Amino acid sequence: MNIGIVGAGAIAHFLLKEINQKDHNDLRIKSVFVKDKRKYETVASQFEVELFTDLTDFLSSGIDVVVEAANINAVKDLVPDIITQKDVVVISVGAFADMELVTKIGHLANKYNNDIHLPSGAIGGLDILQNAHALGKVTYVSLTTRKPASSLITEEIEEAQVVFEGKAADAIERFPKNMNVSIVLALAGIGMENTKVTLIADPHINKNIHHVEITGEFGEATFTIKNNPLPENPKTSYLAAMSILGTLKRMNGKIRIGG
Repeated sequence: MNIGIVGAGAIAHFLLKEINQKDHNDLRIKSVFVKDKRKYETVASQFEVELFTDLTDFLSSGIDVVVEAANINAVKDLVPDIITQKDVVVISVGAFADMELVTKIGHLANKYNNDIHLPSGAIGGLDILQNAHALGKVTYVSLTTRKPASSLITEEIEEAQVVFEGKAADAIERFPKNMNVSIVLALAGIGMENTKVTLIADPHINKNIHHVEITGEFGEATFTIKNNPLPENPKTSYLAAMSILGTLKRMNGKIRIGG
């Protein structure tokens, strides 16, 4: 499967190293869409990819799927055009807090018979939530995220401090670079308005900790994920990067577990 990537940041570099420099079952990154070719010439030579600044040329470069590895604005600006031609893996799921955008992209995906894939990112257990909510019987979903204080606030604190408490839709608006997990959790379950989110700045930790609670007719589920940072970029979750690679491998496989 030939892959195109939008963006050339930390996650794109992780995927380029893992896929183009190792053996991953016929996966190959062929094209990278960037704003400035000159800035990323070393990427082209190091990973043997072609750089594009024109979206039409990028989509016509012999790729089978596009991975958005940029930011929320890239989702809003590019994915509506991409989905008319290719399947797309969206990393910046915070963009989907905008329900008008979700409706628009969903309509285009149906019209052009292409798929949108949302990796689970820095959390897990989404299959539990989706299965438990198959009959609309999940009644409560909460996410408590604890992050190093310096990644959330500028002032120094000595004790953990709640910096947000509310619904998922408001969490991503207040912290667009930190709460993608709340949106993918909301989309998998009971929605932006009903998914409860608490965000804590903690000066005593050096990794992100996500605690999820689910209640419904099926019973109860709780799980906690403690994420190490991506070695190349401490602001990015290692598991979030790995979830994209896992998504691509499942897309390319014939036996798919879970879901």
